[in-house]
Amino acid sequence: MSPRPRASTDEALLAATYRVVSRLGPNLTLADVAKEAGVSPATLVQRFGSKRGLLLAFAAAGSGDQGPMYAQIRAAHRSPLAAVYGVAGCMAGMAKTPEILSNSLAFLQIDLVDPEFHKHAHAHSRGGQAEIRKLLDEAVAIGELQRCDTTRLARAVQSLMGGSLVGWAVDRDGKAIDRLREDLDVLLKPRRRAGTKKAEGRRKQ
Repeated sequence: MSPRPRASTDEALLAATYRVVSRLGPNLTLADVAKEAGVSPATLVQRFGSKRGLLLAFAAAGSGDQGPMYAQIRAAHRSPLAAVYGVAGCMAGMAKTPEILSNSLAFLQIDLVDPEFHKHAHAHSRGGQAEIRKLLDEAVAIGELQRCDTTRLARAVQSLMGGSLVGWAVDRDGKAIDRLREDLDVLLKPRRRAGTKKAEGRRKQ
């Protein structure tokens, strides 16, 4: 006989964890996640061992290969620079309210002090920088951006996006995506090649 299939995949359970983290931050309970996923807390214990095990699996999933996600964003935009603004749109979409962003920052506190969590946060950060650099390298190659140190610029873009979201949550002025786009303009506009069109948000027709 073939083994009985699992009622919920790990991916589904981690997706439920993401939704609960967005609402409650890392102070969630296994019961909170189990209710969201439609399973029993015992199922989570069997699968991940403990709340810490669940959150570590959640962190590990977020630190995996980001290439497919960035490729999807790139495919949805006319140019690599427009795709950089598309990345900003995705970040804004994951922080729809100051409360959701606050819960993400609460998780970041764990990332910064717990070595096991930090290694995943570090991998996620480096992976994101590498993918942003690929977009910037392509923008330079096609003449959309002036030649520059794309490694440092990618780091600056990533830092700006995170900082802009926090600034928006404090100011609460307008929409998060507008704040990110405006701040990216300040960083990237001076580096655009003369004659290139405004890049942000322009999608394929």
